Amino acid sequence: MEAFGHLYPAADLDRFLPDAYGLERTITDLADPAKAHWLVEANGQTIGYASAGPCALPHPEVTAGCGELKRLYFLKAWQGGGIGGRLFAETLTWLQAGGPRSLWIGVWSENHGAQRFYARHGFAKVGEYGFEVGSTLDREFILRREAETFTADGGKP
Repeated sequence: MEAFGHLYPAADLDRFLPDAYGLERTITDLADPAKAHWLVEANGQTIGYASAGPCALPHPEVTAGCGELKRLYFLKAWQGGGIGGRLFAETLTWLQAGGPRSLWIGVWSENHGAQRFYARHGFAKVGEYGFEVGSTLDREFILRREAETFTADGGKP
């Protein structure tokens, strides 16, 4: 909400947030053994989180074996200090635990900082789609990193 909430009318957020982050959805996601979730805390406050699992992005080359970094967020005050990079590496390690596979990420077309971060870690744009937030349709980029291109920490194997 801190980073993108101001971009949407309240009515759109009221329609989107319960489905995307509500209790029922959260319980279902946490119970799914094919998904993983991380919370990062500092001084008793949640400052960031990540989610990963099977890829659900609308791209014709996505297969059942593909993994997706679904969410990676940090409060603005905690960005740029390296904690996000460590969480990113942890999620990629989890996604690759069963062996190498292609990894995917959906990122908002106007989130240039995230796009640069992912490009530094071997992800390249391979498509676009419309991401609905209520009645607002955002332009999202689909990024992919091939299975054998990099290790979880971003280095070459």
